[in-house]
Amino acid sequence: MSMSGMTSPAIEFDDVRFRYDRGAPEMAFDAMIPAGSITAVMGPSGSGKSTLFALLAGFEQPQRGEIRIGTIDITRLAPAERPISVVFQDNNLFAHLDVAANIALGQGAREAKTTAGKEQVSDALARVGLGGFERRRPASLSGGERQRVAMARALVRAKPVLLLDEPFAALGPGLREDMRALIANLHVQNALTTLIITHQPEDSRAICDRILYVEQGSIRANEPTESMFRRADLAGWRDYLGTN
Repeated sequence: MSMSGMTSPAIEFDDVRFRYDRGAPEMAFDAMIPAGSITAVMGPSGSGKSTLFALLAGFEQPQRGEIRIGTIDITRLAPAERPISVVFQDNNLFAHLDVAANIALGQGAREAKTTAGKEQVSDALARVGLGGFERRRPASLSGGERQRVAMARALVRAKPVLLLDEPFAALGPGLREDMRALIANLHVQNALTTLIITHQPEDSRAICDRILYVEQGSIRANEPTESMFRRADLAGWRDYLGTN
């Protein structure tokens, strides 16, 4: 599968405001995420990380502001129209479909039936270390293998922005390290701009250029990883890390 011609876009949240209902507090997101970066989105539970992803992916619509990918205003585009792939924590694999069919859901209906489309699926599986798994069912796979299948489905979508929602949460230390290496390699090979929700500092230190720190519904910091870990002026960040 060729990714030639794909370029990494920057992502911008410009004065984005959102609330779930009238009684809920307003969330405010302003940030520029550099093109080609791999960014950890971190913060306490309930801080707004998943909402940030939902707004970017198009599952929620802001009441105000613009979200841009590169030069394109995507704020009102439907999820399928956005240049984004999302890998959820629970993989979203269909138990009644084999691995190849699950991956082909990332393609167009016509493409999935073609020889070239089937070759894309096999190539994506090989690239995530699961060559020959086409006929396997999700129930026969380990947690790490299911995550790799979900990554393969994102690959065949061939979108320049990749969102990963806690991709390491269910993995042990060895598999966690393998998955981090896989994501880092695919990020570079496919010229992606990648955002990863994670609660683990070691994940961000291992593969992320930047950290976007979210607290109480707003972005409190957006800076290079090591610089962020040296910050002592954000009490919430220090509490979150347990270093106060």
